[in-house]
Amino acid sequence: MMSDSRHSVSVADVVVDDQGRALLIQRRDNGHWEAPGGILEQDEDFTGLRREVEEETGLDVSPIALTGVYKNMPRGIVALVFRCKADAGSLRESDETSAFRWVTTPSIVPIRQHDGVRVLGR
Repeated sequence: MMSDSRHSVSVADVVVDDQGRALLIQRRDNGHWEAPGGILEQDEDFTGLRREVEEETGLDVSPIALTGVYKNMPRGIVALVFRCKADAGSLRESDETSAFRWVTTPSIVPIRQHDGVRVLGR
């Protein structure tokens, strides 16, 4: 029997300010701190990353560069991580976010596979 070969594509948006800090959101559903983003709709192109950030933060962003590619092996989700800059808007909580934090970013970007918790195949 053939396994399902479909994958979901998610985007994470590392919004960086003028001081080089990255924006993290606190998710309402699990309390985790992470970059804004989410799953792209089936008929949506990569500009969906702008929609995801606006929904979760209130910011209108522009992507600058692709900075990482990750895969959650068990769930079949390929995550594309983009560095972005905020063009307009102001931070606001949403149904998905409860708080915001600006953090210093590392300069090394790893390439890895994970199972949602642990890095696989180091």
